[in-house]
Amino acid sequence: MLEVSGLNSFYGRAHILSDVALSAAAGEVVALIGRNGAGKSTTLKSLVGLVADRRGRIVFSGRDISRLSVHEIVRLGLGYVPEDRRIFTELTVEENLDVGTQAPRSGVPHWTRARLFELFPNLAEMRRRPAGRMSGGEQQMLTIARSLMGNPALIMLDEPSEGLAPRIVEDMGRAILAMKGEGLSVLISEQNLHFAKMISDRAYIIEKGRIRFDGTMQALAADEAVRDAYLAV
Repeated sequence: MLEVSGLNSFYGRAHILSDVALSAAAGEVVALIGRNGAGKSTTLKSLVGLVADRRGRIVFSGRDISRLSVHEIVRLGLGYVPEDRRIFTELTVEENLDVGTQAPRSGVPHWTRARLFELFPNLAEMRRRPAGRMSGGEQQMLTIARSLMGNPALIMLDEPSEGLAPRIVEDMGRAILAMKGEGLSVLISEQNLHFAKMISDRAYIIEKGRIRFDGTMQALAADEAVRDAYLAV
């Protein structure tokens, strides 16, 4: 579904990502794990075209998207949920979902309001509430649901568990596993190793813009030296 090689990204003269390579298969949950400032968010932004100065090869669903603009990439079915949520606070939950609606895509899950209210029951209970009157966790769920209304083949979630109460984190984990069960590919960036272990098939560790580990979650759980070197506070 996604194949990235030799990805280098720059902010002005600052070289942020160095030869990043990663992949995600159809129906797979992949975690990009690292400390704050390691390059996780820049990686996701680069993949969706939000970093202008990026070089390397990005193949999504069999098509090279390395030189495409953001709107062209999103139209192809690559969903992106930023860390800062960016909901429309004056619009209701239902209206926020309507904003994200796109036509169904062949071979990928088709999401409707009704299906998303099953996936996120909390949203169903407040469907007519303005989004600005929701908690941070509820807003995070709404942002993911709005992205799913675009019927993506792969969705990227930037720090989905950050700042959420433990109960909401568990709900988020269940929702991501349900997406996987529908055949959706999911790429998450995370600092929370426990959360990543709950939901992910494979993991990459990024540190100072370079991939330092690539393997299964089981392999990462068994490698204390890698965890101590790149994830310990």
